[in-house]
Order: sequence, then structure tokens, then C-alpha cells
Amino acid sequence: MEISADIRIEDLVAAMPESVRVLARHGIVCIRCGEPYWGTLRELADEKGIRDLTPVLDDLIRTAGGS
Repeated sequence: MEISADIRIEDLVAAMPESVRVLARHGIVCIRCGEPYWGTLRELADEKGIRDLTPVLDDLIRTAGGS
């Protein structure tokens, strides 16, 4: 799985459930009241006012065991 700003949140969470905690550390809540967000990481980050996804992506890749 390639982790990028254009990954769909539902695909990310299905492949890597621990991503929910990683995103929350960066102020991106993708599941609220048991209802998931549907869309891309970039779209969700934009809604939260986060423009630079580099730290988020680095953390996700590190958590996934990537380099």
C-alpha cells in the first residue's frame, strides 16, 4: 500500500488500523462517534486547516514500517 495525501481514509484505516491514532496525534480525527470519514487524507486535512502533510505522511510511513 502506498501512503500518500491522496489515499482514501477508509483504505488507510482498513489496511492500517493504527493510523487512526497517528492521524489523531496530528489533529486529524477520521472517526467520530463510530462514523468514519469518507474521502482522501488531503481532503480531511484541508477541513482541519492542515496544509503541510509531510509530518503526517512521515509518521504514517514510519508506523507502517516504511523508511
